[in-house]
Amino acid sequence: MAECISLMSASSFNQADIISTVEFNYSGELLATGDKGGRVVIFQREQESKNRPHSRGEYNVYSTFQSHEPEFDYLKSLEIEEKINKIRWLPQQNAAHSLLSTNDKTIKLWKISQRDKRAEGYNLKDEDGRLRDPFRITSLRVPVLLPMDRMVEASPRRIFANAHTYHINSISVNSDHETYLSADDLRVNLWHLEITDRSFNIVDIKPANMEELTEVITAAECHPHQCNVFVYSSSKGTIRLCDMRAAALCDRQSKFFEEPEDPSSRSFFSEIISSISDVKFSHSGRYMMTRDYLSVKVWDLNMENRPVETYQVHEYLRSKLCSLYENDCIFDKFECCWNGADSAIMTGSYNNFFRMFDRNTRRDITLEASRENSKPRAILKARKVSTGGKRKKDEISVDSLDFNKKILHTAWHPKENVIAVAATNNLYIFQDKIN
Repeated sequence: MAECISLMSASSFNQADIISTVEFNYSGELLATGDKGGRVVIFQREQESKNRPHSRGEYNVYSTFQSHEPEFDYLKSLEIEEKINKIRWLPQQNAAHSLLSTNDKTIKLWKISQRDKRAEGYNLKDEDGRLRDPFRITSLRVPVLLPMDRMVEASPRRIFANAHTYHINSISVNSDHETYLSADDLRVNLWHLEITDRSFNIVDIKPANMEELTEVITAAECHPHQCNVFVYSSSKGTIRLCDMRAAALCDRQSKFFEEPEDPSSRSFFSEIISSISDVKFSHSGRYMMTRDYLSVKVWDLNMENRPVETYQVHEYLRSKLCSLYENDCIFDKFECCWNGADSAIMTGSYNNFFRMFDRNTRRDITLEASRENSKPRAILKARKVSTGGKRKKDEISVDSLDFNKKILHTAWHPKENVIAVAATNNLYIFQDKIN
C-alpha cells in the first residue's frame, strides 16, 4: 500500500534537499524528482519477479545527476538559483529517455541512456584500449558484446537559455512532440526542441509602464491533443485559452475563464487566495483543472463563466488567513493532478496532508504522508480536521496543524493507481490495495 523513499537522511537535511518538482514519464515506469540543490533523481519501477508474480514493482533509484548549478547575472547583479522549478518528460522515441528540466532562467534537454553490454575483440585496439600497429594486424576479428554492470548516463543534449527576463514557472511539451512552451511572470515563449538560439514570444503581458502592472502569469500548459491550443493562468484567478492559428502573438485569448466573485465573501485576502497556482488539462482534453489557495476547480472548455466542479481543499483555513499571511504561507503554490482516467484528482495541503476527490461519487478523502504510515503494505487511514467544538478521537485540531509541513508537489501514474507525494525532502509512493 505504501512505500517511502527518503532522498536524504533527516540528520543531513538542508534546504538544498527539498523536493521542488515530481513527474512520472508517459509510461509511468520512470519517476523524476528535482530539488532545490539543482539535482534530478530518477526512479525506475522494478519488473514483477517470478517469485512474487502478484506483487507490483517497487521504485528504486535509477539515475542521479546535477542538472543546474548556481549562477550569477553580472548585468543585473542577481544570483540565479540552481533550484529545479519543473521537469517534463518527452515521449520515448528509442531506447533512451529524454526530459526537460528548468531553473529560473535556463531550460535543459537531458538524454538518459543505459549500457549493460560492452564490446570486446576490436581489430584496431588492444584490450587495454591502446591502438595497434595496422601493419601487424594479420587476421580479422569479429567484436563480441559481453554483459557488464548496468551503467546509466545522463547527458545534456540542448541548452535553451537567454529567453526569459523573469523567473520561469512552467514548461509544457506540445502534442506534436517537436515544440514546447516556457512561461515566466509576463511572457510565454514557444521553442522547437532542435533549435536553442531562438524562441517565439507568443504571449507578452508586460505593460509599457511597469507601475501599471496588475497581474502576472502563474502557469501555462499545452493542450494534450491540439498542438495549436494552450492555456495560461494569472494571479487574478483568470484562465486564458489561446489558439496559435489565430495570431502569431496571442495577446487576445480565444476563451476567457473566470468565476464571478461573491461580494458577500470579499475580504482583504480575496485577491491573494484567488491567484491560480497550477493549471492542468485532463487527459481527454475536454476539461482543465485549476488550483487556487483554498480550492480546486474543474472547468469544461466549452463553458467559460463558471467551473463545473469546485472542491474545497482546506476551507477550515479561511479563518486563519491573517496568520497565514503573516508567516507567508498564503503565497504557497500548490500543484494538482489528474488520475489516468480523469475520474479523480489530487492536491496537497498542510500538515503533510493530501486530498483526493472522486469526480463520479463526489466523495473525498484526506490522507497523510508521514514516516509512521510509510511502512511497506501499511494501510493509510483517512484523517479529519476538527474546526471547533468537541474533537473526536481520530481528529486533529485546526490549531495544531503544522504549516511547515506542506505537500506542494504531487504526481499520479498515467495508467495505474500509483501516486507520488513530495513532503519536504522525502518522496512517498503509495499504490492501491493489492489483493
